[in-house]
Formats: sequence, structure tokens, C-alpha cells
Amino acid sequence: MKISGTGSALPKKVVTNDMLAQFLDTSDEWIKTRTGVSSRFVISDEKLEDLAAEAAIKALEDAGIKAEELDFIICSNVVNEYITPQLSCIVQGAVGAHCPCIDINCACAGFIHAIEIAESFYRAGKVRNVLIVCAEEPTRMTDWADRRTCVLFGDGAGAAVLTPGDNIRSVKLSAASATDKLWQYRTLQMTPYITKEEKDVPLQMKGQEVFKFAVTAASKDITRALKESGMEPSQIDHYLLHQANIRIINAIQHYLEQPAEKFPTNIGNHGNSSSACCPILLDECNRAGRFKKGDMIAISAFGAGFVSGAVIIEW
Repeated sequence: MKISGTGSALPKKVVTNDMLAQFLDTSDEWIKTRTGVSSRFVISDEKLEDLAAEAAIKALEDAGIKAEELDFIICSNVVNEYITPQLSCIVQGAVGAHCPCIDINCACAGFIHAIEIAESFYRAGKVRNVLIVCAEEPTRMTDWADRRTCVLFGDGAGAAVLTPGDNIRSVKLSAASATDKLWQYRTLQMTPYITKEEKDVPLQMKGQEVFKFAVTAASKDITRALKESGMEPSQIDHYLLHQANIRIINAIQHYLEQPAEKFPTNIGNHGNSSSACCPILLDECNRAGRFKKGDMIAISAFGAGFVSGAVIIEW
């Protein structure tokens, strides 16, 4: 398949580090030097499904594809206000599509997993046009009194339309169960028969261990994908990495020994928007005219689980 269109949508509320410093024991310098984040978009009166639909419509318009031509919709999402129905069904109705649709939860690596699913379905002859939407509101997962986590995240939605082609050179996925490193727990409705103790726990993260996993996993995934593609790191024109932390991005760049200009970032004014990071960054680069036909792009993401993945795509 090939990426024929991209789109993104963001909340209107922008929260700066100085705004956070009004109620947290932190500062703009403290956050920026440790994470690279200066501000982030935060949902206020919007609904996540509306952002998802907006990003999807923009991607369809960019691809020149009508919703009725879609064969499949894949939505990547960790949490939203709906437990059911699935987000992809809501998006399907909002854009006017009639095709099957599924949700996946692969944390921040959802975009890569969705590409692998789309490509596999295409190779099996089941689909031709696939819409991928990654919509996330991680600011609703964190404890806003915890400066270690709440300063990292922002909300938003990114989308891509995949159509017939042979531009996906390689996809590599990985998983390593480490459920005590990055997790959140929420309670369900009580029944008369529940006897175990339950409580809601906001997002918990062991930062140093997540950092080590992210750098190691992304470096390995990209290396494996390059090897399968018969390529060297120098042959990649653009590396689009999950925007989790500028230090992680810099460490992966150092490992690959490639110049910084090959690594576009938007973490400074977005923060970490989970699986929406990569498609939002992809859309921004696309609309800025950064890509030209034939450019080779490596996209890599990693998240809770731990799960990770990388894809090599020709533009």
C-alpha cells in the first residue's frame, strides 16, 4: 500500500509550561530541559470523536478518496469516554462510510500496528482503501497533581489514508511484557458479587525504565526494518519518531548516526499524544511540503505493554 492522504485535528486549548507552574511545583525550564515540551493541546469542551472525525475527513480530502470508497477503517485509541460503541464505528458514521471497522489499543505504537494490519489485509486481497485514525486524550489519564506525568502529554487526532501500491517496504513489530512500568487502572461498574478491592489509579510510569526500553526497542525495530528493506540508515530521508521525550529522540538519532535534520519534531508544542503523535507529525510534514515523491521515511513508535514497531515507507 501507499499513504495517499493525511489529516490531523487538535483541541483549541493550549496549555503552556508557565500555566502548569501556577499549580504545580515546576517551571518552564524544568519541564523543557527534561522533556523538550513547552506547551501542549488539551481537550476542554471538545469530544475526542469529533477530533477523530475531523482528522479523518481531512485525510480523505487530501487523498481524493470518498468515504464510500473505503474498504476498512482502523482506529487506534487507548481511552475515551465511550467504552462501547467503538470509536471506529463513530468515525464511520461521521464521515459517511459503510465499510467494516475495528478499534485497536496498542498504546503509543498504535499507528504502526494499524499500518501492519492494513498492509496484511491488502496483501490478502481483502481491501484496497483503508482509513487509519489515531485519536487520543492522554491528559484524561494522568494525575494533574503529579508533575512527573501530567507535563508530558497532549491531546489530538491524526489520520492517514492508505491506497493500493507497493510503497510499504517493511514493517516490524515487537512486544516485551512489562506491565508494571507504564500502566493505569480503572474500576468498572460494581456488582453484588464483587469482593476484591478495587480503586482507580491514574497513569503510573517508571521514567528511567521506560526511557531505556524506548531507545533500545526503537533502535532495534528500525534496524530490523532497514535490514529487511535492504537499506542503510543513511538511505532514509526522514525519521518520524514517537514524540515521547526529546532525550529519547536524540538518543535514537545518536544510535543511528544520522543528522538531526532528518528527525522532524513537534514535541515542543504538542507533547506526547500517544498513538496520535506519528500521524500528526506525518500530516504536519506533508502539509509543509517536507516530503517529495520517492523520499524514504522511517516511522517508529513505542508504548505501554511494552509494545513497539517501525515501518519503512516510500513517499
